[in-house]
Amino acid sequence: MDIYYDPLDPRCKSITGAIQQNTVCVLTVFGKNDLPCELILQKDGEREQTLPMRRVGGGWRCELTFAEAGLYFYSFRIGGAVAGMGALRRLTFLNTPQKWQILVYREGYKTPDWLKGGVMYQIFPDRFYKSGDVTVGRGKWLHKSWDEAPEYRANAQGKVLNNDFFGGNLKGIREKLGYLSSLGVTVLYLNPIFKAYSNHRYDTGDYMTIDPILGTEEDLAALLADCKARGIRVILDGVFNHTGDDSLYFNKYGNYKETGAYQSKDSKYYPWYTFRCFPDSYDSWWGIDVLPAINESCPSYIEFITGEDGVLRHWLRAGVGGWRLDVADELPDEFVEKIRAAVKSESSEAVLIGEVWEDASNKIAYSNRRRYFQGNELDSVMNYPLKNAIIHFVTTNDSSMLRETIAMLRDNYPKAVQDSLMNILGTHDTFRILTALGGVPVHSKEEMSRTHLNEQQYADAKEKLKTASLLQFTLFGVPCIYYGDEIGMEGYADPFCRFPFAWNKMDEDLLRHYKKLSRIRNSLNVFKDSAYTELYADKNCIVFERRTQSEVAVIGINRGSNRFDLKYNGTLYELLSGDTFKDKYTLLGNSICILSNKDVK
Repeated sequence: MDIYYDPLDPRCKSITGAIQQNTVCVLTVFGKNDLPCELILQKDGEREQTLPMRRVGGGWRCELTFAEAGLYFYSFRIGGAVAGMGALRRLTFLNTPQKWQILVYREGYKTPDWLKGGVMYQIFPDRFYKSGDVTVGRGKWLHKSWDEAPEYRANAQGKVLNNDFFGGNLKGIREKLGYLSSLGVTVLYLNPIFKAYSNHRYDTGDYMTIDPILGTEEDLAALLADCKARGIRVILDGVFNHTGDDSLYFNKYGNYKETGAYQSKDSKYYPWYTFRCFPDSYDSWWGIDVLPAINESCPSYIEFITGEDGVLRHWLRAGVGGWRLDVADELPDEFVEKIRAAVKSESSEAVLIGEVWEDASNKIAYSNRRRYFQGNELDSVMNYPLKNAIIHFVTTNDSSMLRETIAMLRDNYPKAVQDSLMNILGTHDTFRILTALGGVPVHSKEEMSRTHLNEQQYADAKEKLKTASLLQFTLFGVPCIYYGDEIGMEGYADPFCRFPFAWNKMDEDLLRHYKKLSRIRNSLNVFKDSAYTELYADKNCIVFERRTQSEVAVIGINRGSNRFDLKYNGTLYELLSGDTFKDKYTLLGNSICILSNKDVK
């Protein structure tokens, strides 16, 4: 049967992506309509229902309105044959077809406009810049040189203590704000800054105290004030699934005056944790005993985090612009809903971003379907699916995974979320992007510590990175630069992706490339919230458009050897080279371009 349906084609689905509740959405299937067509619709976890589609000129049509937010799945039955989702989400007939989905979000759900169109920068605080003398305290040690490697070896007990520090601090970040501004940064995301034992600080010791190694609350206030003056908002890392065992709340080692959960069942913090056999057997994050897990259903803990005088509101009142939730998929939906309610009641403009590694619209975690984008939880997530797809494209020259991922995000996510996605290429939890693109395999921490790209490998990886970052900056969402990626830093898994920023070894050519991308992005409104349109694609090439009423940007990435002529009427500026072209631009083999009707100097 010659049947056509594509949910990304507005002729087929009148609303692209997720749908607001109580909004009419029209579905149209095109084909010779001498056969009956039915819509098979199922709300997640409920029974299917069959809805007849009426015949219209050239096909069948139905109108849908959803009174309840939630996740719905659908397919079609045409003349007795079931049609479902195939490649690039287009209709296909299979024996067991995959269903499309419709995510329905509550009325009034929106995401902060200030985030869209911006450029984010992630800093691991201990490793960015050190200002002044730093004292690390008992049980910790300070590297003698900023250029040393982080400690990766285990102690005699087989544990990596993460107790080595380089002394990066808040004053250091503040001193480098000029650098960040020159890079076009509008959002600064900081890995944890609260008092903790380790250098990564995901083992929170005291949520209400800045780690003394980083500075004081006054230092944070000064940083926030200077950032505000430069148009930069600061997002903090919220680690609410677990604490450190060396914390005010657990106090395993007696380093805090207050009685902790480990010390006594009478501690007010005891209900926060789950002990299997008190005190030495307790639930912890992924079995790591220095990270005792929190019972996020405990009322006193919920109040501590989300209450009127709780952690979230305290730091929002101090001037931070929002939160990134660590391991969001390990936080119960009910807790995340309370987090959002607290954050938005304190500041409707504050942003809430979750760490989710998969498709966040339909993710199942711990046997529960998550409700991240139904309107009561997150504004955005870290865009790991796009990261993986971009890396696959530039390393294999095959566009299929990238196109499928873009189609998935457009079909499954609310538009307001798409424009707010945290588009990453590397983070503190992954290989640095140059290392990932270099493709040199290693098999142990010891190999990671001594393996670097040779000159040719570096040049090849750098060329791939220029293409990858172009996609990161021009697709929908907000690009997030992991500190040092823009200057060519390398590194395998933790801790090698967490080397101190190489201020004395910067790849100036790569840095100029990133600055140019930021300048282009900050100069064109088209990258804020405009629609995405694929103009052409084959196995090795993809050309897409971002357009508003007054601006257009055409982005071309050709990983193959063929040449393509892009024809149009008028004058367009190629913003990477600064050249001007009239009526035609030729996209050469293994090349990239950004064409726009607006010149960017």
